[in-house]
Amino acid sequence: MTADTLVIADFGPRGRQGPRGPRGPGSSRTPGPYRRLLATPGARAFTIGNLLARLPMGMFSVSAVVMIAGTRGSYALAGAVTAAGLGATAVVAPWIARLVDRYGQARIAVPATLLAALGSLALLLCVRLGAPAWTLFVSYAATATTPNLGGMSRARWAYLLDGDEKALHVANSFEQAADEACFMLGPVLAAFLCGTFFPEAGTLAGVTLLVTGALLFAAQRATEPPPWTPPHPDPHPEPARTRSRPASPRTPLRTPALRPLLAICLAMGAVFGSMEVVTIGFADGQGHRAAAGVVLGLQAAGSCAAGLVYGAVHRQGSVEDRYVWCIAAMTALLTLPLLAATLTGSLLVLACALLVAGMATAPTMVTGMTLVQRHTPPGRLNEGMTLAVTGLLGGIACGSAAGGWTVEHVSPVAGYGVPVTAAAAALMIALVTHRVTHRPAESSNRFT
Repeated sequence: MTADTLVIADFGPRGRQGPRGPRGPGSSRTPGPYRRLLATPGARAFTIGNLLARLPMGMFSVSAVVMIAGTRGSYALAGAVTAAGLGATAVVAPWIARLVDRYGQARIAVPATLLAALGSLALLLCVRLGAPAWTLFVSYAATATTPNLGGMSRARWAYLLDGDEKALHVANSFEQAADEACFMLGPVLAAFLCGTFFPEAGTLAGVTLLVTGALLFAAQRATEPPPWTPPHPDPHPEPARTRSRPASPRTPLRTPALRPLLAICLAMGAVFGSMEVVTIGFADGQGHRAAAGVVLGLQAAGSCAAGLVYGAVHRQGSVEDRYVWCIAAMTALLTLPLLAATLTGSLLVLACALLVAGMATAPTMVTGMTLVQRHTPPGRLNEGMTLAVTGLLGGIACGSAAGGWTVEHVSPVAGYGVPVTAAAAALMIALVTHRVTHRPAESSNRFT
């Protein structure tokens, strides 16, 4: 106070509200959907660990091919080893997911990840020491125990956001964008490490990231969904003739609404597998085989961006109807690479076409995974999503074979008809089974 003047100064930190209330000047902007999603208690911690563990998923196959082909001088052997690992994963992954549902994520994921890491290290040693070829198949088959980390992350979101369909849609979009980013960056990182340092560098880095990320993810017990537990026996059981069987979650394969979704996943996998092989063959025919990875990376980039946008926009209509429209859009956009290869023969134009065509991938996968979650029986969420991934892997193997045969016996340009055909098959399945998949879900709570 000086004379007749009173001066008051506020040196405290400014709050989120401005002088005119929450929306006045000086107020913070309303957080976006992904910022609100990651503000969920415990979400950032398990997301960081999960992303670290998922990045090697796009590294291992490329690293194995470079390591085996560079040492043994046989791409045929390298391809056969990776194909055998893919087949082993299709058999083992649903079994691992069933154990995760029954006993919990941390109890199963950690030992399964360590066993897979030992398989990768055994492959490295066998290649390095010149062991017989059959040891490569056995070692790489051991990596099939790698748990479905993306499915476990989606299961955590379903547990944390149970009942909030809007937030769960944002979470599924985020997870699909993360998948696309990992499969876009993983091969690039693997190729860089193997080419810059030594052929085994990609595998070593992948094992380190996988184990570190899985341990961080499993340590977040507060966000882990509870395992399914069988009901307690009735202290006063009914007579044997009238007593009903105890309630237990049946296998997702016996769910009528889920079987068509798995068939669609098989067709979708054929799209991805054929597109990869055909693009490599087309780039090789143009004399730019090294650029094939960049071209395919643009497709994944388009899918990643579209997935983030799809999660932030307002949704209309039922999930089943949106799924049909997404598959139809995907089928239509996949004609662009075929037209670009046929009419121009330019790799640059093809890259632009793949960038646009990839924008339909993430929305389709997000909507499909939402339906898989909705129709999976309670207590079997990880198994249901892993079956969807297994369908994708089986489709990738079939699509790779069909695309490779077309490139070799017809032409690389004709090969782009294979993914269009596979997408059209997925659309036909979706249209024919639309009424079946439109049935109400068995339970809104996936963890009871």
